[in-house]
Amino acid sequence: MTDILALIPARGGSKGIPRKNIRNFAGYPLIAWSVAAAKQSKLTTRVIVSTDDEEIAAVAREWGAETPFLRPLELAQDQTTDLPVFEHALKWLEDVESYRPEIVIQLRPTSPLRPLGMIDDAIRILRTHPDADCVRGVVPAAQNPFKMWRFNGAERPLGQLLEVEGIAEPYNAPRQILPPIYWQTGHIDAIRASTILDKKSLTGDAIYPLVIDAKYTADIDTPADWAKYETLIYNGLDVVSPRPPRRKMPDAIKLIVTDFDGVLSDGRVWVDENGKETVAASRHDSMRVRDIRKLGADVVILSSEENPVVRMRAKKMKVEALQGVGLDEKGEVLKKYLAEKKIDAAQVVYLGNDFNDLPCFEVAGWSVAVADAYPEVLRAADYVLKTNGGFGALRELCDLILAKIGKQ
Repeated sequence: MTDILALIPARGGSKGIPRKNIRNFAGYPLIAWSVAAAKQSKLTTRVIVSTDDEEIAAVAREWGAETPFLRPLELAQDQTTDLPVFEHALKWLEDVESYRPEIVIQLRPTSPLRPLGMIDDAIRILRTHPDADCVRGVVPAAQNPFKMWRFNGAERPLGQLLEVEGIAEPYNAPRQILPPIYWQTGHIDAIRASTILDKKSLTGDAIYPLVIDAKYTADIDTPADWAKYETLIYNGLDVVSPRPPRRKMPDAIKLIVTDFDGVLSDGRVWVDENGKETVAASRHDSMRVRDIRKLGADVVILSSEENPVVRMRAKKMKVEALQGVGLDEKGEVLKKYLAEKKIDAAQVVYLGNDFNDLPCFEVAGWSVAVADAYPEVLRAADYVLKTNGGFGALRELCDLILAKIGKQ
């Protein structure tokens, strides 16, 4: 059996997004996405994280990777290239364990959006071509370099970056007649160990492509990148994930069940000297309830608290409210309610924000979290809204449902 090592480089000194390798990305530590991709490969035989950081190592082990060594600090600097990191790992494994894999898979944590089967596809390409030194993931380039220029200063003419045989002015040519260009991503490199150890290179000379759909393009360097790619995950992009596959919105919906505190309100409460409570809610939440009913569905509030605020808000929204439900009872209460109303749980949507909503997530056919839900809830949700609790989250959910089901 061929030894195929997945090696994930993850240093602790990230500057753009501090501690990004263990920061939660779509509910899971960023590094967990790369570990999951390696663990779910049918051909990879071992998964190791190379890091200089004890905390990163602990998180990596939690998600199933090995961390048999810590990388020396001199190999974890801003200017450190990949090659010495991989040389160090392979030398340590050979010296200490007498272990030398045939193929090494590089998975960069900053490119977590990986299509299913990607790693095994790269390995098969490498095996199919004996002359290949490595296989590198590429996507169609978003910008064509034949239309790019060398900048020689504001007071000097631009210089043509690339020439194309047979086309005098490629920068004026239609894109369709220019050579296709691909951009290398951080998703994957499948490399022969001999390329690293003998040729002293992470690519060698014969680099074969694994063409990846451009929708998976991701390279997280900034907080804006982080938010952008999380949104793709929450909107249902089919990727290798540390969690079970997220369910899609049901084709038919009979009931929307929503928590109150932290969902219809922002979770805060104002209390006067007499103990009277006041909360803030959004008028927008009730605007589409009537349209939801036109689809044959209804809306119910399910709240742990017995509170006149909940009752009055439900009355204003013209929806039913189930109150005074114990923190550990919401799931069972929801099951009982659905049985009494003869509603198929697969046609139920639950909107929540806190840990006591998680049992309801398991009951409902589709679970949705507000944008500022607790991490455990974000992790468990099938879909995460863009709106925080108390600021029109139910309205956003209704709009989503009407946009899909209302057009059927």
